Amino acid sequence: MEVVKLEFPLNLGVTQLPPLAMALGYFDGVHRGHQQVIAEAKKQADEKGLQSAVMTFYPHPSVVLGKSDKHVQSITPLAEKINKIADLGVDYLFIVRFTPEFANLLPQEFVDQYIIGLNVKHVAAGFDFTYGRMGKGTMETLPFHSREMFSYSVVPKFTEGNEKVSSTRIRKLIKEGNVADLPPLLGRFYTTCGIVVHGDKRGRTIGFPTANVDISGEYMIPPTGVYSVRLRVKNHWYNGVCNVGYRPTFNKEAVKLSVEVHLFDFHQDIYGEKVIVEWHRYQREEKKFSGIEELVQQIEQDKRIALQYFKKSDKFSNI
Repeated sequence: MEVVKLEFPLNLGVTQLPPLAMALGYFDGVHRGHQQVIAEAKKQADEKGLQSAVMTFYPHPSVVLGKSDKHVQSITPLAEKINKIADLGVDYLFIVRFTPEFANLLPQEFVDQYIIGLNVKHVAAGFDFTYGRMGKGTMETLPFHSREMFSYSVVPKFTEGNEKVSSTRIRKLIKEGNVADLPPLLGRFYTTCGIVVHGDKRGRTIGFPTANVDISGEYMIPPTGVYSVRLRVKNHWYNGVCNVGYRPTFNKEAVKLSVEVHLFDFHQDIYGEKVIVEWHRYQREEKKFSGIEELVQQIEQDKRIALQYFKKSDKFSNI
């Protein structure tokens, strides 16, 4: 997949690109609804003899338009979004830098420059996609703005459990810790990437060494508690149990959230390794214990519960 970064004003000429069928959207999560839109663009590309493309935007429009804080955590930060879209077999990915000037384009200007101007012959987008200043362009106005230069597909609402699959719905579940409910929406388990860093190494002194994962601040992290997880290390998956929190038994004044993963039957030195945490199931809330003995007993129980979960879900053990 070729990744093309675009600025405003447009810095790419139509002569540089083949005829394209393009999916439009922000695509945070690249969830099953997004996959339907991208699949439609690929289908049209195959039928019409075109190359397939996806257009997304960075940073999040709400940041630029002042509708949120200056930092928006994502389901799939840009680097992961690129990888997920590449996995879908797309030929081109356009990443448009979202600026106040770009946001101020009239709907017709957006279409002329960023669709017609990129040699797009077919557009696929969700039924609720909007474009141009204040989102005044919709899938109903697209035929008019197309100047009959391209065809288009409107992808209907994709539902799961009689409710629309959306980034907003997924974000809510992550914030609530309901990670077990995410696979039907994402088409996979929720994952976060990070680096294994040195911690206080207290876990190994009580028989439960942990990987202290410093997760990029661009990710949404599930709330404090204990989770059944898998960890991808050096292209292999390992089952484990994860504590998200502030370790109240030891740290009375901790301010930095920690993500510590204890892997079963694992004895490698992985400091400095880039890893992926795959969130499977919430087990319990974080607690403060009266002492080491009570903590160890609880960790043993947490481990048993996670081991039992993965034994029942043995389809995950060798992926």
